[in-house]
Amino acid sequence: MDWSTLPWDKIYIIVTVIVSGTGIMFGVAAPAIGQAIVAYGGLKALSRQPEAGDRINSMVLLSLAMLESLAIYVLAVILILVFANPMRSFILGA
Repeated sequence: MDWSTLPWDKIYIIVTVIVSGTGIMFGVAAPAIGQAIVAYGGLKALSRQPEAGDRINSMVLLSLAMLESLAIYVLAVILILVFANPMRSFILGA
């Protein structure tokens, strides 16, 4: 494929899809790894101190909520990039 003959609107769509896919990949993988680490730490702490289970449970759930919010922010940014990209009119000249 010769990129020099490809129209700008097609290049824009290709680049947007590649960047969005990469962003989702890293933006979901990082919180998933973080959630696994938090869950592992919570279970490890719970096995060492079962009497502190309520406090450990609340801290783990709070940490998991913070990590999940990161994935939701990534999703919001990617959806803006795909559907309401502010650079579209600048790049395509429309």
